[in-house]
Amino acid sequence: MLFALLQAIIGLGLLVIAGDYLVKGAVALAETFGLPPLLIGLTIVAFGTSAPEFFVGIDAVLRGAPTLALGNVVGSNIANSLLVLGLPALIAPLACSAPRLNRNMAIMLGATILFIALSAGGALVFYEGLILFAGLAGYLVYSGLRARSNPAVAAEFLDLPEVETDDAANPRKKLLKSLLFVIGGCAGLVIGADLLVSGSVFIATSLGVSEAIIGLTLVALGTSLPELATSIMAAFRGHCDVALGNVIGSNIFNLLGVMGVTVMVGTVPVPDSFFEVDLWVMLAASLAVFPFTLRRGSVGRVAGLFLLLFYSAYIGWIAYNGVHMANAAAQLS
Repeated sequence: MLFALLQAIIGLGLLVIAGDYLVKGAVALAETFGLPPLLIGLTIVAFGTSAPEFFVGIDAVLRGAPTLALGNVVGSNIANSLLVLGLPALIAPLACSAPRLNRNMAIMLGATILFIALSAGGALVFYEGLILFAGLAGYLVYSGLRARSNPAVAAEFLDLPEVETDDAANPRKKLLKSLLFVIGGCAGLVIGADLLVSGSVFIATSLGVSEAIIGLTLVALGTSLPELATSIMAAFRGHCDVALGNVIGSNIFNLLGVMGVTVMVGTVPVPDSFFEVDLWVMLAASLAVFPFTLRRGSVGRVAGLFLLLFYSAYIGWIAYNGVHMANAAAQLS
């Protein structure tokens, strides 16, 4: 059990580090071959920052643990809306005055409702994954058209990570380093996802709880760490609108992109427990933030504390439910 926990933690660390290297390398390659910065921001960076979730979802399905992938996405979105926004709000108020936030928040709510509706059949199958991924493609096209006609919108996609080299004037050296970043990043993501999923499955089996519970907690918290770190640093630097924008974008990509691809790889069953609590908590967590963007106000310390208490209560419920399941499994054995 201790080894499995260590394995999962190492896997999470690899996912975070490898994902960052993959994005930097892919951006540098795209720039080398002359791709426009806007296109890079809309595609490579956007997909690259969700790479850990993509790899975990695919690995979980291939390993026969699809509910782990489902729990990861649902749990990550809940953590993003409550923890990743609540904690930085205790440091500094999160501004919700950017004009694009209302539209993106509405798209996030639409994606959440679509996901819940598709899940109502008890399982997500290939054509439903295609619908989700088509929704993401539509969102990217819409964002691209808006960005082309509005410089303020375009700016959010143009802050691209760079690969540092000793000699920036040496394109061959930059190309080689970029390729190494991409190859190393992909290898790290594959290994990290495999370690995380296998460790998580073993932990779930050892504790007598479902893989979905591990996905909703350990895996979801782990894959939300980059967003949490970004939001806290943004709060300290006074760039509080960045935190909310990152959360909205991450939630959209999780539901439409990560789950879309995962479901196209293999069928993902939706346990009844998700319809009893988890999916509605995800929707409620999204709705809890919507009034702030609608009023163009800010998420202050009181609101941040409320979000954190909401998340704590949800995690507490999962823990209680997990203990109940473990006791029931022990009695049966």
